[in-house]
Amino acid sequence: MTQPPPAQPGQREDEIDTPALVLDLDAFEANLDRMAALLAPTGTKLRAHAKTHKSSVIAKLQMARGAVGQCVQKVAEAEALAWGGIPDILVSNEVVGAAKLARLAALARIAKVAVCADDAPQIASIEAAAEAAGVRLPVLVEIDVGAARCGVPPGPEAVALAKTIAASKHLIFGGLQAYQGSAQHKRSVEERRAAIAVASDGARRTVEQLRQQGLDCPIVGGGGTGTFMLEASSGVYTEIQAGSYAFMDADYARNLDEAGAPVSTFRHALFVLSTVMSTAQKGIAVLDAGHKAVPTDSGFPNVWQRPDLRYVGASDEHGKLTFGPETEAPKLGEKLRLIPGHCDPTVDRYDWYVGVRGGRVECLWPVSARGMMQ
Repeated sequence: MTQPPPAQPGQREDEIDTPALVLDLDAFEANLDRMAALLAPTGTKLRAHAKTHKSSVIAKLQMARGAVGQCVQKVAEAEALAWGGIPDILVSNEVVGAAKLARLAALARIAKVAVCADDAPQIASIEAAAEAAGVRLPVLVEIDVGAARCGVPPGPEAVALAKTIAASKHLIFGGLQAYQGSAQHKRSVEERRAAIAVASDGARRTVEQLRQQGLDCPIVGGGGTGTFMLEASSGVYTEIQAGSYAFMDADYARNLDEAGAPVSTFRHALFVLSTVMSTAQKGIAVLDAGHKAVPTDSGFPNVWQRPDLRYVGASDEHGKLTFGPETEAPKLGEKLRLIPGHCDPTVDRYDWYVGVRGGRVECLWPVSARGMMQ
């Protein structure tokens, strides 16, 4: 059941009911413009990843700034975006099961929809779904470029799958999916550069072998917020699939730049607004934002602009802050912004974005693909 919005346009930020998902619109828009400016000289396109934001509103804003389309991980996410008017969607993941594939093929009647595959039986199933729906579906071959998750090895196995797709009546060979997910949160530039060099080499070799077999490779997709400029400057990737850049969570901010300082390419834009609900214990303040409000898989959240306050523990509905005797103690009822460690599962906990600018609520956007895991 969709919850009522926690605020109304025109209210002050401190009037927002909590916990709430707050989007700083100035920072968010600056991040979208920054990514567009960084990618423009490279000629590499942005296919922004909607598994982060789960919003057709945000997808449209990204495409208005030059993104060629969106990525999703689930058919249900693709449905939410297509029904919301997004015309070009890649399911950057494998889809298995007749029911899911039938839904995917049906979407091809209202939007350009592509999917990934990494074995021949899966390709046959996609072909059957496309034939039943009377459509042609682009299919990308996923290659494992170091993440050790999905994908066949770069080279002959990938080429064989591409040939199978190209020879089918109801499929189109769409290119290669070459995402190196494990590289995104390697802290040093040297580690990230080394990982993406391996990924780029595998993709490059596969593209050349495809060419030798007479197959064009329209898309080589991959890249994320942690490494996108490495893929964009490789000369082989054509599309970048970054998502978190729009919001910038605490974990990505721990990546280091060339000087060994925290990366500052993008601004923190996404927050969980919380309320101090107890100050009964000395040196402790308790927030109304625990595990159900903010995920901790990538560490506890940071308190925005309050490094003197440490979020040190969570239970279902409580978040525990500690502070020293020299710190100004949070007040009962005070509202504090939390920077989540991982923005994607944070967004999926909420029905609404509360867009704020200059301390006032400006807009409310539904998280239209919330909870869509099928």
